[in-house]
Amino acid sequence: MNDVTEATRLALGLILHGDAEVAQIILLSLRVSGSAALLAFVLGLPVAASLVIARFRGRNTLLLLFNAALGLPPVIVGLVCYLLLSRSGPLGALGWLFAPSGMVLAQTILSFPIVVALASRAFAPLWHDHRDALAIDGASFRHCMWQLFRMARPPLVTVFLAAFGRAIAEVGAILVVGGNIRGETRTMTTAIALETQKGDLPMALALGGVLLLLCLGVSMVTLLLGRRT
Repeated sequence: MNDVTEATRLALGLILHGDAEVAQIILLSLRVSGSAALLAFVLGLPVAASLVIARFRGRNTLLLLFNAALGLPPVIVGLVCYLLLSRSGPLGALGWLFAPSGMVLAQTILSFPIVVALASRAFAPLWHDHRDALAIDGASFRHCMWQLFRMARPPLVTVFLAAFGRAIAEVGAILVVGGNIRGETRTMTTAIALETQKGDLPMALALGGVLLLLCLGVSMVTLLLGRRT
Protein backbone atom coordinates (compact mmCIF):
# COMPACT_ATOMS: atom_id res chain seq x y z
CA MET A 1 0.00 0.00 0.00
CA ASN A 2 2.86 2.36 0.88
CA ASP A 3 4.51 1.63 -2.46
CA VAL A 4 1.34 2.58 -4.31
CA THR A 5 0.98 5.79 -2.28
CA GLU A 6 4.58 6.75 -2.97
CA ALA A 7 4.18 5.96 -6.67
CA THR A 8 1.05 8.12 -6.80
CA ARG A 9 2.87 11.01 -5.10
CA LEU A 10 5.75 10.75 -7.59
CA ALA A 11 3.28 10.56 -10.49
CA LEU A 12 1.63 13.79 -9.38
CA GLY A 13 5.06 15.34 -9.17
CA LEU A 14 5.85 14.36 -12.76
CA ILE A 15 2.63 15.97 -13.98
CA LEU A 16 2.72 19.12 -11.83
CA HIS A 17 6.38 19.86 -12.55
CA GLY A 18 5.98 19.35 -16.29
CA ASP A 19 8.35 16.41 -16.80
CA ALA A 20 9.79 16.76 -20.33
CA GLU A 21 9.40 13.10 -21.28
CA VAL A 22 5.81 12.96 -20.04
CA ALA A 23 4.98 16.12 -21.98
CA GLN A 24 6.59 14.73 -25.14
CA ILE A 25 4.63 11.48 -24.89
CA ILE A 26 1.34 13.31 -24.31
CA LEU A 27 1.91 15.69 -27.23
CA LEU A 28 2.81 12.85 -29.59
CA SER A 29 -0.30 10.94 -28.52
CA LEU A 30 -2.51 13.96 -29.20
CA ARG A 31 -0.85 14.63 -32.56
CA VAL A 32 -1.10 11.05 -33.79
CA SER A 33 -4.62 10.39 -32.53
CA GLY A 34 -5.91 13.81 -33.57
CA SER A 35 -4.53 13.38 -37.08
CA ALA A 36 -5.99 9.87 -37.35
CA ALA A 37 -9.42 10.97 -36.12
CA LEU A 38 -9.44 13.92 -38.53
CA LEU A 39 -8.42 11.75 -41.50
CA ALA A 40 -11.03 9.12 -40.65
CA PHE A 41 -13.63 11.88 -40.28
CA VAL A 42 -12.83 13.56 -43.62
CA LEU A 43 -12.69 10.25 -45.50
CA GLY A 44 -15.60 8.60 -43.71
CA LEU A 45 -18.27 11.29 -44.01
CA PRO A 46 -18.62 11.10 -47.83
CA VAL A 47 -18.76 7.31 -47.62
CA ALA A 48 -21.47 7.45 -44.94
CA ALA A 49 -23.50 10.01 -46.88
CA SER A 50 -23.20 7.98 -50.08
CA LEU A 51 -24.44 4.85 -48.33
CA VAL A 52 -27.49 6.77 -47.09
CA ILE A 53 -28.33 8.66 -50.29
CA ALA A 54 -27.51 6.11 -52.96
CA ARG A 55 -29.43 2.92 -53.62
CA PHE A 56 -27.34 0.12 -55.09
CA ARG A 57 -26.90 -3.61 -54.81
CA GLY A 58 -24.82 -4.57 -51.78
CA ARG A 59 -25.52 -1.34 -49.91
CA ASN A 60 -26.98 -3.07 -46.86
CA THR A 61 -24.08 -5.52 -46.84
CA LEU A 62 -21.60 -2.63 -46.77
CA LEU A 63 -23.46 -0.99 -43.90
CA LEU A 64 -23.41 -4.29 -42.03
CA LEU A 65 -19.67 -4.69 -42.62
CA PHE A 66 -18.87 -1.20 -41.40
CA ASN A 67 -20.91 -1.77 -38.25
CA ALA A 68 -19.24 -5.15 -37.73
CA ALA A 69 -15.83 -3.48 -38.14
CA LEU A 70 -16.50 -1.43 -35.00
CA GLY A 71 -15.04 -4.40 -33.13
CA LEU A 72 -12.03 -4.77 -35.42
CA PRO A 73 -9.11 -6.23 -33.39
CA PRO A 74 -6.36 -3.58 -33.18
CA VAL A 75 -3.51 -6.11 -33.33
CA ILE A 76 -4.86 -7.44 -36.65
CA VAL A 77 -4.92 -3.91 -38.04
CA GLY A 78 -1.38 -3.43 -36.76
CA LEU A 79 -0.24 -6.64 -38.43
CA VAL A 80 -1.81 -5.68 -41.76
CA CYS A 81 -0.22 -2.22 -41.60
CA TYR A 82 3.11 -3.79 -40.70
CA LEU A 83 2.99 -6.02 -43.78
CA LEU A 84 1.99 -3.09 -45.98
CA LEU A 85 4.70 -0.79 -44.63
CA SER A 86 7.56 -3.28 -44.33
CA ARG A 87 10.44 -3.04 -46.80
CA SER A 88 9.02 -5.83 -48.94
CA GLY A 89 5.46 -4.47 -48.66
CA PRO A 90 3.64 -2.40 -51.29
CA LEU A 91 3.99 0.79 -49.19
CA GLY A 92 7.50 0.12 -47.93
CA ALA A 93 8.98 2.98 -49.97
CA LEU A 94 7.08 5.49 -47.83
CA GLY A 95 9.27 4.73 -44.82
CA TRP A 96 6.33 4.89 -42.42
CA LEU A 97 7.15 1.76 -40.43
CA PHE A 98 8.26 2.59 -36.86
CA ALA A 99 7.33 6.22 -37.48
CA PRO A 100 4.38 8.39 -36.40
CA SER A 101 2.99 8.29 -39.95
CA GLY A 102 2.51 4.54 -39.74
CA MET A 103 0.78 4.92 -36.38
CA VAL A 104 -1.57 7.51 -37.89
CA LEU A 105 -2.39 5.06 -40.69
CA ALA A 106 -3.21 2.27 -38.24
CA GLN A 107 -5.40 4.47 -36.07
CA THR A 108 -7.15 5.91 -39.12
CA ILE A 109 -8.10 2.42 -40.25
CA LEU A 110 -9.46 1.66 -36.77
CA SER A 111 -11.42 4.93 -36.57
CA PHE A 112 -12.79 4.87 -40.12
CA PRO A 113 -15.59 2.29 -39.48
CA ILE A 114 -16.68 4.28 -36.42
CA VAL A 115 -17.10 7.42 -38.52
CA VAL A 116 -18.98 5.63 -41.30
CA ALA A 117 -21.28 3.67 -38.99
CA LEU A 118 -22.16 6.53 -36.63
CA ALA A 119 -22.42 9.19 -39.35
CA SER A 120 -24.71 7.01 -41.45
CA ARG A 121 -27.00 6.64 -38.44
CA ALA A 122 -27.07 10.42 -38.05
CA PHE A 123 -27.70 10.99 -41.77
CA ALA A 124 -30.47 8.39 -42.23
CA PRO A 125 -33.37 10.20 -40.46
CA LEU A 126 -32.38 13.53 -41.98
CA TRP A 127 -32.36 12.06 -45.47
CA HIS A 128 -35.72 10.41 -44.86
CA ASP A 129 -37.24 13.76 -43.83
CA HIS A 130 -35.72 15.94 -46.56
CA ARG A 131 -35.06 13.77 -49.62
CA ASP A 132 -38.40 14.61 -51.28
CA ALA A 133 -37.84 18.34 -50.90
CA LEU A 134 -34.31 18.02 -52.28
CA ALA A 135 -35.59 15.95 -55.20
CA ILE A 136 -38.23 18.57 -56.03
CA ASP A 137 -35.55 21.25 -56.00
CA GLY A 138 -33.49 19.15 -58.41
CA ALA A 139 -30.53 18.99 -56.04
CA SER A 140 -27.46 17.18 -57.32
CA PHE A 141 -25.87 14.29 -55.47
CA ARG A 142 -23.09 16.57 -54.23
CA HIS A 143 -25.60 19.17 -53.04
CA CYS A 144 -27.60 16.52 -51.19
CA MET A 145 -24.44 15.35 -49.49
CA TRP A 146 -23.53 18.89 -48.48
CA GLN A 147 -27.01 19.48 -47.05
CA LEU A 148 -26.69 16.36 -44.95
CA PHE A 149 -23.35 17.57 -43.60
CA ARG A 150 -24.88 20.94 -42.75
CA MET A 151 -27.99 19.56 -41.03
CA ALA A 152 -26.08 16.95 -39.05
CA ARG A 153 -23.41 19.25 -37.62
CA PRO A 154 -24.13 18.61 -33.89
CA PRO A 155 -24.17 14.79 -34.24
CA LEU A 156 -21.06 14.92 -36.41
CA VAL A 157 -19.10 16.54 -33.59
CA THR A 158 -20.02 13.50 -31.51
CA VAL A 159 -18.86 11.24 -34.34
CA PHE A 160 -15.46 12.96 -34.42
CA LEU A 161 -15.08 12.70 -30.65
CA ALA A 162 -15.94 9.00 -30.79
CA ALA A 163 -13.26 8.48 -33.44
CA PHE A 164 -10.72 10.42 -31.38
CA GLY A 165 -11.61 8.46 -28.25
CA ARG A 166 -11.06 5.19 -30.10
CA ALA A 167 -7.70 6.38 -31.39
CA ILE A 168 -6.29 7.89 -28.19
CA ALA A 169 -7.03 4.76 -26.13
CA GLU A 170 -5.63 2.29 -28.68
CA VAL A 171 -2.44 0.34 -27.98
CA GLY A 172 -2.20 -2.90 -29.98
CA ALA A 173 -1.96 -1.55 -33.53
CA ILE A 174 0.44 1.32 -32.82
CA LEU A 175 2.65 -0.95 -30.73
CA VAL A 176 3.09 -3.25 -33.73
CA VAL A 177 3.54 -0.47 -36.28
CA GLY A 178 5.35 2.12 -34.14
CA GLY A 179 7.60 -0.09 -32.06
CA ASN A 180 7.32 2.10 -28.92
CA ILE A 181 10.62 3.90 -29.61
CA ARG A 182 11.56 6.41 -26.92
CA GLY A 183 11.36 9.96 -28.19
CA GLU A 184 10.00 8.82 -31.55
CA THR A 185 6.87 6.66 -31.39
CA ARG A 186 6.12 6.26 -27.68
CA THR A 187 2.53 7.26 -26.87
CA MET A 188 0.63 7.24 -23.61
CA THR A 189 -0.86 3.78 -24.05
CA THR A 190 2.38 2.10 -25.19
CA ALA A 191 4.39 3.89 -22.50
CA ILE A 192 1.95 2.80 -19.79
CA ALA A 193 2.31 -0.82 -20.89
CA LEU A 194 6.12 -0.57 -20.98
CA GLU A 195 6.59 1.31 -17.71
CA THR A 196 4.24 -1.06 -15.87
CA GLN A 197 6.29 -4.03 -17.08
CA LYS A 198 9.47 -2.27 -15.96
CA GLY A 199 7.97 -1.52 -12.57
CA ASP A 200 8.14 2.27 -13.06
CA LEU A 201 4.74 2.94 -11.50
CA PRO A 202 5.10 6.74 -11.15
CA MET A 203 5.51 7.22 -14.91
CA ALA A 204 2.74 4.71 -15.68
CA LEU A 205 0.37 6.37 -13.18
CA ALA A 206 1.16 9.86 -14.46
CA LEU A 207 0.40 8.92 -18.05
CA GLY A 208 -2.56 6.81 -17.00
CA GLY A 209 -4.05 9.74 -15.11
CA VAL A 210 -3.72 12.06 -18.10
CA LEU A 211 -5.17 9.43 -20.44
CA LEU A 212 -8.06 8.79 -18.07
CA LEU A 213 -8.86 12.51 -17.88
CA LEU A 214 -8.76 12.79 -21.67
CA CYS A 215 -11.07 9.80 -22.16
CA LEU A 216 -13.47 11.02 -19.48
CA GLY A 217 -13.47 14.48 -21.03
CA VAL A 218 -14.26 13.12 -24.47
CA SER A 219 -17.01 10.91 -23.05
CA MET A 220 -18.52 13.79 -21.10
CA VAL A 221 -18.57 16.15 -24.08
CA THR A 222 -20.03 13.38 -26.26
CA LEU A 223 -22.79 12.74 -23.69
CA LEU A 224 -23.64 16.44 -23.37
CA LEU A 225 -23.80 16.88 -27.15
CA GLY A 226 -25.96 13.76 -27.44
CA ARG A 227 -28.46 15.19 -24.94
CA ARG A 228 -28.66 18.46 -26.89
CA THR A 229 -29.45 16.68 -30.11
